[in-house]
Amino acid sequence: MKNLMAIQAGVSFAALACLLVGWIQPFSPELNNIIYNKLFYILVGASFVLQAPTLANPKFKIPMYIAAGLCIVGAFLPVETRLSGIKTIGLIAGVIMSLFGRNRNAQQ
Repeated sequence: MKNLMAIQAGVSFAALACLLVGWIQPFSPELNNIIYNKLFYILVGASFVLQAPTLANPKFKIPMYIAAGLCIVGAFLPVETRLSGIKTIGLIAGVIMSLFGRNRNAQQ
């Protein structure tokens, strides 16, 4: 369980690094776009997949997998399409479920 949580933390940290790259834009516009608009959502989706089995509320596990799927699938859709917004829906839903579905008695 601790190993899974450590991997999930590493994936989450990498996703935050993608956000930083998107804000600073240190690379070419094409590479910045891939990191900020695709890799970020793929990593967030992976983080949600890793977090789903650890949720204290079992009712949130399958919806967390769905949120992860929305993030990952949405990352591969062209930005010009209306469906590309599903990645943001997945992100918001996953964050909400991670806040309300976590174990309140976690060890400090």
